[in-house]
Amino acid sequence: MLSNLQHECLCVCFSFSLKSTFQKDSLSTDFKKWPKMLMLPPATSHSRPIFLYSSRRLQEEDQQYRTSSLPAIPNPFPELCSPASSPTLSSGSFPQCQPSGKYIIKIFSEDGMGKVVEIPADMTARDLCQFLVYKNHCVDDNSWALVEHHPALGLERCLEDHELVVQVQASMTSESKFLFRKNYAKYEFFKNPLNFFPEQMVALCQETSGTIPPSQLLQNFLNSSSCPEIQGYLYVKEMGRKSWKKLYVFLRRSGLYFSTKGTSKEPRHLQLLADLEDSNVFTVITGRKLHNAPTDFKFCIKPNKVRNEVKELRMLCAEDEQSRTCWMTAFRLFKYGILLYQNYKIPQQRKTLLSHFSAPRSVSENSLVAMDFSGRIGRVIDNPVEAQSAAMEEGHAWRYSIENCSLVLKAFCISFDPVIHRTQLWFHGRLSREESHKMINQQGRVDGMFLLRDSQSNPKAFVLTLCHHQKIKHFQILLCEEDGQMFLSLDDGATKFTDLIQLVEFYVLNRGVLPCKLKHPCTTVAL
Repeated sequence: MLSNLQHECLCVCFSFSLKSTFQKDSLSTDFKKWPKMLMLPPATSHSRPIFLYSSRRLQEEDQQYRTSSLPAIPNPFPELCSPASSPTLSSGSFPQCQPSGKYIIKIFSEDGMGKVVEIPADMTARDLCQFLVYKNHCVDDNSWALVEHHPALGLERCLEDHELVVQVQASMTSESKFLFRKNYAKYEFFKNPLNFFPEQMVALCQETSGTIPPSQLLQNFLNSSSCPEIQGYLYVKEMGRKSWKKLYVFLRRSGLYFSTKGTSKEPRHLQLLADLEDSNVFTVITGRKLHNAPTDFKFCIKPNKVRNEVKELRMLCAEDEQSRTCWMTAFRLFKYGILLYQNYKIPQQRKTLLSHFSAPRSVSENSLVAMDFSGRIGRVIDNPVEAQSAAMEEGHAWRYSIENCSLVLKAFCISFDPVIHRTQLWFHGRLSREESHKMINQQGRVDGMFLLRDSQSNPKAFVLTLCHHQKIKHFQILLCEEDGQMFLSLDDGATKFTDLIQLVEFYVLNRGVLPCKLKHPCTTVAL
């Protein structure tokens, strides 16, 4: 028989053992869950995850304070404890609120709305983008990116796919934030390498006058043993001043240098501007007048240790958009090298693998023969001349049937629909010219990037904004009338469309009067 005191001690031990087991199981199960969207209570600051850590720390200290005075009691139920637990219940064997290894971040969309996400410490930018694409039912075309935005400095950059989001957030201030948007130009260099780096811009470090042929340009950038060099003139802002100087600059794997004597490459004439290892390249999004810049094509090299000190930023300015794109692309290639190319190839390999399993069986052209079904029994046409004439007759018959069908449809053709296009992602309503330029710049100046908007000068017209050769052009879409019906046209009525959707679908397949086909719609997503 047990005494009352012993009976109470056994009850206390049993309750603490069960509590230890259940809390450990819940923590281990919660740690393995896929990152989930969650809404924090109003009393919790969304942009300061340190508050969550502080609350856990208080719970740990309170638990330690409450359990430190408990004596060491033999555990009568050791089978209820985990294998790592001691059979003796002491102050250190009680479960404490350990950090779960997850972090809270907030991500904003183009419309300014934000969403709080709980992610593990080892989540990369690519994984987070795919997670947001899945949660928001977006099209996964491998063009979404996570943008590091610093409003106080007027800087932003797209995170590389392999970067850890938690590490990047640790170097950001409370005013900085993450944006979720498209970036079609992230890997444009690997898709069209010949459009980058003019011949006079690339050279070899060992040869002052040596150049690299375009066919070997990509290989030299990715090969760590080779030593290519990007050279050219850039406007450089003097540290602590508002003045700019035009200098001859060299970008190498060891850093960014400028020559103190013309275009000389002698070591005694070179001075270091910025280091590549502990820095990142940013696009300057503030106005031209703020920094008194000579052109609008500004970019910046920001050391990772710099927070809000504008004076420590290395501000640079190029002559045009193509030059700025080349310099920023070269910075990324020199810093990450083959890792950047692997980031580009991962979606391509995944697409190839999916197509391998989902594509139907291919049919060899040699197994196809011409057949004649005009008689009661089909026969193979062996004569090539007869087969060609049969194909031409079939084509004429098909064209005749299509023309008759178009005449019938024309009799029942509806007029211009003024609202059907407003549900499309590429239509942005009353967007100004400046705002359309900004949106295309943010999502990448690649050939075929486009959007449609209402015309500000003509309330009955629309404007197609298109990017070609890194230049943004605008084409007015006018209403025209024929036989009492209203149509849309880009070429003064030569090609007519009943609505904007039909117009866009046509110019996606045909260039027409445009400099290139419509390829990448400039879209936004609401988180």
